[in-house]
Amino acid sequence: MKQEIDPKDTTRAEAFKLWMESPMPMVTLTKTFDVTRLYKMSRQRGHKFNMLLCWCIGKAASHIKEFYLLPEHGKLFKYDSLAINVIVNNKTGGISSCDIPYTDDFVQFQADYLSLTQRATISSESSFVEDAMVIGTSAMIATELDSIINQYTDKFCNPMVLWGKYRKGLFKTTLPISFQFHHVQMDGGHAARFLDELQKTIEKIS
Repeated sequence: MKQEIDPKDTTRAEAFKLWMESPMPMVTLTKTFDVTRLYKMSRQRGHKFNMLLCWCIGKAASHIKEFYLLPEHGKLFKYDSLAINVIVNNKTGGISSCDIPYTDDFVQFQADYLSLTQRATISSESSFVEDAMVIGTSAMIATELDSIINQYTDKFCNPMVLWGKYRKGLFKTTLPISFQFHHVQMDGGHAARFLDELQKTIEKIS
């Protein structure tokens, strides 16, 4: 469910006043993650690496209340659920956008991820979840990247998590991940907490 709320009744009141009309309100943090566990799970159990990472992103975000808020068109909205957006290559040679509802149930999330991304690939049509706060993702796995900066625009205020190809070492697999967020939605401290929570979630996934 999505509902408009008064910023004055939230902890984001001051941030809303300072950043809502900023021409460049987005902030980007980049952190290198140890994704050895995800790499091993994808190899040993046949899970898609990006699917595993997307579930971990949703799990980590679900513990931080600021992720359930989002500024849009000069207003502040509150959501009671999350979704993860993924970009897939479709059969026409283009790309399609696909929202995956987040759930703590890993088996259900995996089933939804595989079903919805396959449908988008075949149909070349995008699908959206309208009543959830959507975390965008973009995986550019053709090459290793140190950092990714997405477009800075007030037309798209959702948080974004972006990455390139993971780096396979002798004993450890690492992946630099960029996290972009709207300053009204959260502060740097919240974003840093999310990145720490994401690393812990990756290490605990079973």
